[in-house]
Amino acid sequence: MVRQIKNVEHEKYRWFVTSSRKLVIGGKSAEQNEFLVGELLKSGKNYVVLHTKQSGSPFSIIQSEKVNEKDIDEAAIFTACFSRAWRSKAKKVVVDIFRASELYKNKGMKAGTFGVKKKIKSKTVELKLYFAKQKGKLRAVPMKRGKLIIVPGNISKEKIARQISGKFNVSHQEAEMALPTGGSKIEN
Repeated sequence: MVRQIKNVEHEKYRWFVTSSRKLVIGGKSAEQNEFLVGELLKSGKNYVVLHTKQSGSPFSIIQSEKVNEKDIDEAAIFTACFSRAWRSKAKKVVVDIFRASELYKNKGMKAGTFGVKKKIKSKTVELKLYFAKQKGKLRAVPMKRGKLIIVPGNISKEKIARQISGKFNVSHQEAEMALPTGGSKIEN
């Protein structure tokens, strides 16, 4: 019997909705990655999962059995942007893409760490996010929306959040929750 992923409230995680309306969620920490992937494996769903080549990345899950290439591209950018690569001001990042059925967990693996039997493919993506309201919340998303774009930079997360909260008429906290960890800069 195939079940939905239970016990996963998307708003506790990094999340966005793709342009084809599929929810993508990713862990904010090793513990969240562990829980999220564990619940996915229990569900029996064979969703697409993404993770950067380097550690320090969310395991991002596209919550649909049927995904298109655009869904994968958007989820790959999201995964890269919310990884440690943003803090290190990387311009491009390699993201591995695989199905949940390819994941395994051995005893002794640290929390948030999973092995992959066989990846589907890898994509090199540029770190760049746009802002949009999704499900009533401000999100930094990988799809072109409006003119406000952020990329990795030297302006603190708090200062960027203040600028964004004013532009989008949202609380400072909501703006900060939408942003990747680390500095950013606004591009025109």
